[in-house]
Amino acid sequence: MIRRILQHFAARVLTAGLSFMVVWLTARYLGAAGRGQVSLFVTDMSGLVLLTGLVGGSSLIYLVPRRNVWHLLRPAYGWAVVVSMAGTALIGALRRVSPEWMLHLGAVTLVQVLLSINVFLLLGRQRERAYNGLTLAQAALLAGALALAFAGAHWPDIRAYYYANYLACGLPWLISTVLLLRLPDARGGLTRYGRSRRRITARELARHSRGAHLSNLLAFANYRFGYYAVAYFTTDRALGILSVGVALAEAVWLIPRSTALIQYVSLVNTADKPGQAYAALRGSRLTLLVTAGAVLVLAAVPAAWLAAFFGPEFGAAHNVILALAPGILINSAAIQVSGYFSGIARYGVNNRATLLGLAVTVPACLLLVPCLGIVGAALSMSASYTASAFYLFGHYRRALSANWQDILPGKKDLQWLVLRFSKRTA
Repeated sequence: MIRRILQHFAARVLTAGLSFMVVWLTARYLGAAGRGQVSLFVTDMSGLVLLTGLVGGSSLIYLVPRRNVWHLLRPAYGWAVVVSMAGTALIGALRRVSPEWMLHLGAVTLVQVLLSINVFLLLGRQRERAYNGLTLAQAALLAGALALAFAGAHWPDIRAYYYANYLACGLPWLISTVLLLRLPDARGGLTRYGRSRRRITARELARHSRGAHLSNLLAFANYRFGYYAVAYFTTDRALGILSVGVALAEAVWLIPRSTALIQYVSLVNTADKPGQAYAALRGSRLTLLVTAGAVLVLAAVPAAWLAAFFGPEFGAAHNVILALAPGILINSAAIQVSGYFSGIARYGVNNRATLLGLAVTVPACLLLVPCLGIVGAALSMSASYTASAFYLFGHYRRALSANWQDILPGKKDLQWLVLRFSKRTA
């Protein structure tokens, strides 16, 4: 498993690097206000993508090892179309946005979701190399298209971001569709038995997705309610600065997310759930140890470096990073614990944890953002992550009959990590 985690982590590092390039390009060429507009568009799109997961999402990974791919794909695609259209119309009714914004929001969301459905199905069949390759290709196409538009064509406009997304999602979607067609699953279903199986699978997908995805929706509110609070109480410029600080801080999460995803895939494909979880404890502790080092390095980056790299407006992102650092570290452990409960279909634990976090972040943002601005939003996020994490830790310990030494890294883990690194560099 360690080898698979490292391979997936390498792909995630490259993807994160390309995503960071997108943040840099939009910040450098569009300025803080333009970066704020991009962040709000991405936040709207992410919310709609999560809503499409109510019939699909990560539950596809859970079901596809034992179900026909095409029985899962059809209802997931149908729901994606409904949410992309209806959700965009709802956003247009709730906020003052232009028709062009709505058109691109609905279209970009749809193509993004169709790609996500395909790669989840491939990952559920343990086509991890294809999953990593497609994810990396999407990030590379987006960064490359933006670099060409901004630096090559001298077109620093948010419209360039829209069109770059069409390319970045559309081409990998076509490739992933070809890969799905190569799977051995029967693509028929016109018989009465086939139609019956499709209906049963669709209902099962909806049932699992609702339980699994409610936690993701609540987590999205935890992570991004601060964006809407800043957009409401302050300016697009402030939101742009906040988004850069958050993007840098959350980049650290590629470490625990890589571990959690591989452990989740292994968990849903094994009958020995407790045994698999115990086997993953060392990997989880090492992941937390490495994440702590990454958080310390990030917090040590001076504000002057951020201003020099992103532009003079973005030096204030340093204070955002400092306010987020404790929550980022604590939540990195919670990400792995949450993956365990998803893998054994105990979605209620994750849902209650994220609901607790939301109960903290909403009043905290409403109280702190008007007086502290973007730093208040960052402090609210840290408080939310901490509340959710400690709730998850308590249930995780009881589920595995584990103690804190089993969960938290110690001196032996550090010695093991140093020894492994020394052998590789010798």
